[in-house]
Amino acid sequence: MTEVDFEQLSSYQRYKLMASLIVPRPIALVTSMGVNGVANAAPFSMFNMVGEDPPILMLSLNRLSDGRLKDTAANILASREFVVHMTDEAMAQQMHACGEALPADVSELTHVGLTSAPSHTVKPPRIVEAPVAFECVLHETMETDSRYVFIGRVKWMSARDGLIDTQAWRVNLRDYHPVARFGASFYTTTRDRFAIEDGPGPAAPNPIDAL
Repeated sequence: MTEVDFEQLSSYQRYKLMASLIVPRPIALVTSMGVNGVANAAPFSMFNMVGEDPPILMLSLNRLSDGRLKDTAANILASREFVVHMTDEAMAQQMHACGEALPADVSELTHVGLTSAPSHTVKPPRIVEAPVAFECVLHETMETDSRYVFIGRVKWMSARDGLIDTQAWRVNLRDYHPVARFGASFYTTTRDRFAIEDGPGPAAPNPIDAL
């Protein structure tokens, strides 16, 4: 075994190891509203669901190298509202491009060619091309030396037509193809799926294909 004492590593070394080993990570493409009224969009892979009662999710945003806040963090702290979108294969390139540094008066949505639409419960817009959008209000904030961790409470969800059966509350996983972060600048798809059954015996057919 390779044994690593994290107390002896720099923060950058810890980041490199953790971000490359704790994978794949879902990607949140987050829209927020600047004080100038310009919609901002940025991708973050330190993101996940935290719980359902209340329905909360987590975003972890690092500070810039000079200590300044990223636009998304500053906007969330000021407005206490944001929208988290899941990213699928069709919009992966545009999601990645939203990570470029742009002037505060330029919207990433316009820059990369994504379409905005009004949200139902918050001011930041949702992205039409995204398969899923979670409208959130800020539930809780944790601050560390290097990051802001935002806990968002989901107020509303919009999903692509046909993705959710609202009678059985099931997701049509056959037509849902989100991408994930796989360390550095690498991404991965979620197409290679398998099921694990309890007990011995041959592997069962993928139940997603039988839906």
